[in-house]
Amino acid sequence: MSINDKLDSVVMKRAEGSVALSEDDEEFVRPPRSPRDEEDLDMDITPMIDITFLLLIFFLVSSRPDETTAIQLPKAVHGDAVSQRFSSVISVGEGGIDQAPVFRGDGKFPQNELSRDPETRSEEIAQHIQAGVAEGKTDVVIKADRGVACRDIDGVLKAVSKVDKVDIYLGVLESHSN
Repeated sequence: MSINDKLDSVVMKRAEGSVALSEDDEEFVRPPRSPRDEEDLDMDITPMIDITFLLLIFFLVSSRPDETTAIQLPKAVHGDAVSQRFSSVISVGEGGIDQAPVFRGDGKFPQNELSRDPETRSEEIAQHIQAGVAEGKTDVVIKADRGVACRDIDGVLKAVSKVDKVDIYLGVLESHSN
């Protein structure tokens, strides 16, 4: 019996569903695996992890957030009440081309509007707060309309923080729901 005949008989036996080999078919028995072969079968997932992180970075960098959607800020649930008797108030209105209008006191009255020039405005805010401190008003409340940009509030905060010994509060709309 030639090698080809034996090979054909093994193939036919496997096709019939019989996998048992006879004693004279010893040369076709698979040799036992070495321990090294078992280690080679383990898959190294390091390149897969690298690709995953590269894809993540790609999508984070290439995606653009939807800038047109308005952010709805939550209403304040907890906060400290500030007495207007002992506080100076700065109001920031909505509008303006480069920056929002800033007013002395509570309300947006044209006679109380501060300068549009950032440096002059900063000085006027500091003078308003210092005049309040001279009257015993050690608290400063900054009120702003809902549509005011954070950069406009930041400019007012920087100007107020130049005055020593005052506590700064941001006016918020209080939520009465539990």
